[in-house]
Amino acid sequence: MISSTLPWVAASIFILPSLGKLYNNPSQLIKTNYDYIVIGGGAAGAVVAARLSENSDISVLLVEAGISNEGITDIDIPLLGLSLAPSTPLDWNYTTIPQPGLGNRAIPYPRGKVLGGSTSVNYMVYMRGSTEDFDRYASVTGESGWVWDQMLEYAKKNEKLVSPADHHDTTGEFLPSLHGTSGPISVSLGGNPTPLDSRVIATTEEFPTEFPFNPDTIGGDILGIGWAFASIGNGTRSSSATGYLAPASGRPNLDIVVNAQATKLEVTGKKGTVPCFHRVLVAEKAGAAVYALTANQEIILSAGTFGTPALLQLSGIGNKTELSAAGVTTIIDNPSVGKNMSDHALLPNVWNVDNPDTYDSVFRNPSQALEQWTNNRTGPFASHIANQLGWLRLPQTASIFETTPDPAAGPNSSHFEMIFLNYWLNPNTPAPPTGNFMSEATVLISPTSRGFVKISSSDPFKPPLVNPNWLNTDFDIFALVESVKISRRFFAAKAWEGYILDPVGELGTAETDEEIEAYVRKNVNGIWHAVGTAMMTSKDAGYGVVDPDLKVKGVNGLRIVDGSILPFVPNAHTQGTIYLIAERGADLIKDDYHDDTCPTC
Repeated sequence: MISSTLPWVAASIFILPSLGKLYNNPSQLIKTNYDYIVIGGGAAGAVVAARLSENSDISVLLVEAGISNEGITDIDIPLLGLSLAPSTPLDWNYTTIPQPGLGNRAIPYPRGKVLGGSTSVNYMVYMRGSTEDFDRYASVTGESGWVWDQMLEYAKKNEKLVSPADHHDTTGEFLPSLHGTSGPISVSLGGNPTPLDSRVIATTEEFPTEFPFNPDTIGGDILGIGWAFASIGNGTRSSSATGYLAPASGRPNLDIVVNAQATKLEVTGKKGTVPCFHRVLVAEKAGAAVYALTANQEIILSAGTFGTPALLQLSGIGNKTELSAAGVTTIIDNPSVGKNMSDHALLPNVWNVDNPDTYDSVFRNPSQALEQWTNNRTGPFASHIANQLGWLRLPQTASIFETTPDPAAGPNSSHFEMIFLNYWLNPNTPAPPTGNFMSEATVLISPTSRGFVKISSSDPFKPPLVNPNWLNTDFDIFALVESVKISRRFFAAKAWEGYILDPVGELGTAETDEEIEAYVRKNVNGIWHAVGTAMMTSKDAGYGVVDPDLKVKGVNGLRIVDGSILPFVPNAHTQGTIYLIAERGADLIKDDYHDDTCPTC
């Protein structure tokens, strides 16, 4: 979401407790046969590996292409999340193909290439999605286990609500009944106050109809503006690596290997005419030795919305025509693989402000903030990107609904989000060397555009083509144009008088819909919430990639547990949603466990 020039100012000044049984490359593995092999150590894969290994009779290998998170202090410091990607060794460093809806700009698309995946490099916003998101997943798949009332229990299982870093009184800022208190992931409200806080809340009081206050935005009933949660505890990032893997790493039945990229899944036999995939090939890097690893029970793909469909395609599961063009022999002709990519789009809006207490000054000279964090885990570096978020809808009388069905998950789900940031945010333009700024990013939450991920070569080390296809429909551009007008109404509140000086650039000069649309297309960037490229559908559907139990259609031995299975992008920054999917996915796998070898072959 944010392009930052922050240096890695604190790299490796602290060393984290070591993970046990952590192998630095596949050549170090002592054995090559496990009950379960989990590919990808991110939000989903870490959960699955940790939960499966709770059964001491089950052997689990977690395969991660990136490096270990150990000893990289910049990962731990919350606000330094802005410096971890793109264009760092912790990033896969994907770039989209040119986007026609954005003036043919190609946009960097970060994904964490490190233990913990994107939970180790993201901005830690913690949400789950709306009630209607999960009810819609249940409806389109015909599986009641995905409804919100069922998933809320997994949400509480995942979360450990803790005090914010500054230990301020949080009365009225959240609803305790929606939260867990003993899960692996520490979650807290903002731990460093900003000048925006009181003004945002005062605006909800001045305009309660258009901008209502929401007493808890974490999930369920998400409409309105309220206090934001982040995966932070004791002023430190809480990731799937620290929350799930570190406590599980001492188990003798769990091995973790980093610097090991899965390059291909291999057929090991057939059950009738159905191919069984129980072997995965891995290598440290291009040209390195390739190692074959076998899963007696299942291989679980948790490589993410880009990595999972790419690995399926490399293994012969995908659109036959596209596979042939890439030089891959087709085993399962499934045109749905890699399609249906659904993603939010972010529009940064920036204002000059008359207040020196913005993070712009911290970013220009971080030494004092770093010292404060080092001494007591407080201050700006203990904070996340925004203390408040808003989730809003277009009016039902909006002209776009005369020609376009409402794409939201339901009447209580949003069309766009407002993020209130105490600093300059424009990924297309570096922050000025002087001045103080605030930004309000509006995010398209219910997009109708769909993109794809596909390989262009049989070389597993060549990045796939990534096409979010942002702003390719009338609804998507309409919603973001209207969001600019709505933002202007928000900041016309009395609370902002004397604080906001003037808008930056075309935000202040674009007046007509055509001018605002040009501003939107010029400035929209990614917020990196892609889902859907291995979408879940009903068991009898003639399309889709996985069934509601997350097993890959048409094969045995493969299951997908990550954000790629979601048919629609949720009303959330997606890490919390994916944690829920992974918790339920782990239970589905446990339910199918048998103590015999290769039960599906």
